[in-house]
Amino acid sequence: MKKTLLFVICLSFLSISFAQKTYIWCGSLIDGISNNVRSNMTIVVEKNMIISVENGFRTAGTEDKTIDLKTKTITPGWIDMHVHLESETKKGGVADRFTKNPADIAFEATKYATVTLSAGFTTVRDLGGSGVNISLRNAINNGIVTGPRIYTTGKAIATTGGHADPTSGYRKDLMGDPGPKEGVINGADDAYHAVRERYKEGSDLIKITATGGVLSQTKDGAGAQFTEEEIKAIVTAAKDYGFKVAAHGHGAEGIKRAIRGGVNSIEHGTFMDDEGIDLMKKYGTWLVPTITAGKSTADSAKIPGYYSDIVTPKALVTGLQIQATFAKAYKAGVKIAFGTDAGVFKHGLNWVEFGYMIEAGMQPMDAIKAATINAAELLGERDKLGSIEVGKLADIVAVDGDPLTDLKVFGKVIFVMKDGIIYKQ
Repeated sequence: MKKTLLFVICLSFLSISFAQKTYIWCGSLIDGISNNVRSNMTIVVEKNMIISVENGFRTAGTEDKTIDLKTKTITPGWIDMHVHLESETKKGGVADRFTKNPADIAFEATKYATVTLSAGFTTVRDLGGSGVNISLRNAINNGIVTGPRIYTTGKAIATTGGHADPTSGYRKDLMGDPGPKEGVINGADDAYHAVRERYKEGSDLIKITATGGVLSQTKDGAGAQFTEEEIKAIVTAAKDYGFKVAAHGHGAEGIKRAIRGGVNSIEHGTFMDDEGIDLMKKYGTWLVPTITAGKSTADSAKIPGYYSDIVTPKALVTGLQIQATFAKAYKAGVKIAFGTDAGVFKHGLNWVEFGYMIEAGMQPMDAIKAATINAAELLGERDKLGSIEVGKLADIVAVDGDPLTDLKVFGKVIFVMKDGIIYKQ
């Protein structure tokens, strides 16, 4: 009898706890879907879900919680589709490849993850690292570490000597001959092997380096580095395993090969030509521009000794072009998702990308959608993320001011909720 009574009491307590709702009073609400801003709204959150979005400031029940944001602007949690949480730029940072252990990388990554979430980015795609990024994702999902929801590629896939070949720039006796397990391929068979290795390691998507890159220790920052057949093999294998494919691309030819090969997104797009823009529209390929990274690397390259001699000239040329190409692609109607390449610059400054996109001609509301509903669509998670709607996960951000009229407001995040949990208030 006593055990039965205790069981009933416990059940009653649990039902009261689970019934608690959070009422968020919104002065201005940008929901990620509409172009209209709604005033004086209430978002009701239960557990980790949005269960109601209503006009007026609703009164909470006695067991419920109220968050008063009546003087703030509320948006869906922001999504950065291109970050690298394992590292952060610094002068002479190339030496870290030889001095840091995986544990060192992991501890630093937890700091970068926390800073990113605090800046309003509740979800990110981590597009390439050593594999620590997979463990970081798992630690965040298990509540061990505070950070954004992570979708990660684990290791990016390159060709021998390509932008993501982990031994590029090493002295000859250390180079070895990395293969698919290390993310390096040559030919279709290797392509299948590399994708399957990423699946085995627990990656969420695939990234390839379709062209040369700025920060790799090789001279060519834009040339095509895969054959179209290799890219098609990667995409085919990726589809078998439920992966989307992101393609790093600076040079025009490599970008076009990647689009024709079936990738889902082009990252950077720096020297994309008119034919490439037409192909993106034809194939429905997304552009993730990373303007901030371009400007940041160009600025850093002006500091003597910041980058190696082989990187500096690439950074000076490439960084200045990304914003102009983005403006042209946006005007042409290419689909845009927000991405910054944070790590190439300091984590937590991801919001600066909004300003650069708007400066290049993007409408402020379109910039917000690029970081919310558009990004969710590219992720394949539009049913869960990217908007403030009933049935979506409770990822909610508030800023102090009107981001549609003042670009600095994106840097004034005063409230962050991810998955129904408040991380900043």
